[in-house]
Amino acid sequence: MSAPERIPPRGVTTAELLTQGELTVRGRIREASNAVLLCDVSYAGREAACVYKPVAGEQPLWDFPDGTLAQREVAAYEVSEATGWGLVPPTVLRDGPYGEGMCQLWIESPDGDGSGEGDTGDGDGTGDDGGGGALLALVDAEEPGDGWKAVGLAEVGEGRTALLVHADDERLRRLAVLDAVINNADRKGGHLLPAAGGRLYGIDHGVTFNTENKLRTLLWGWAGKKLTPEAVETLERLREGLEGTLGARLAELITEAELDATRARVAALLASGRHPEPSGEWPAIPWPPV
Repeated sequence: MSAPERIPPRGVTTAELLTQGELTVRGRIREASNAVLLCDVSYAGREAACVYKPVAGEQPLWDFPDGTLAQREVAAYEVSEATGWGLVPPTVLRDGPYGEGMCQLWIESPDGDGSGEGDTGDGDGTGDDGGGGALLALVDAEEPGDGWKAVGLAEVGEGRTALLVHADDERLRRLAVLDAVINNADRKGGHLLPAAGGRLYGIDHGVTFNTENKLRTLLWGWAGKKLTPEAVETLERLREGLEGTLGARLAELITEAELDATRARVAALLASGRHPEPSGEWPAIPWPPV
């Protein structure tokens, strides 16, 4: 009788790696206001760098419930995945050396230095976008040049101002739609991470999903403009998903009122057919902007 055929082991998925892998803390990212720990994660022969943000290291905020930022980061990832745009690095909620927290894959910039939170190159800041172009710039002009969208005037010191612009880039435009859905209150330049292969990721989504309109972003260049057909189609899928599987998943991470507000934002975007404009009730641009 011949021996049974040996079936090769299945590869470890990114979700399994992040959720079940052993976390080893390498250091702390000091620039962050909350505890952000750079870690190695390993599981069943696969290893990667990741960021671990324990709930215990979150600073209290006056307008968000204490101890909820990690869940909001995961919720932002879930919405990003539902769009099909893959704009947020793989992110999970798990236990770690300092208790429950968010764990997100580390992004390597095209030149090989770590520049954020997330990618192992498995397919699944400002500055260079991976294709040799910048995403944000300050220009000494009254109007943006070709390929750029105006955000507003910024003080650059000694009483001088310059025009802050961002690239007229479909990846940024998709991110602007995602931010409108999740009500991102802090889309800074340093949260834009170019990656190899022309990918662009957005990170740092702890202050999202508030029931009040708190959209603050550097991506106002399309404010009031018609949504692209792709965006409308994506929002239609989100509306359906929020009444089904996506809504059930988000209900584990945010409150019922916050989930209802997310549904309302999607409905409002579809009803208007346009990118949102600053409300005037809340600072439109985050500070500092990077």
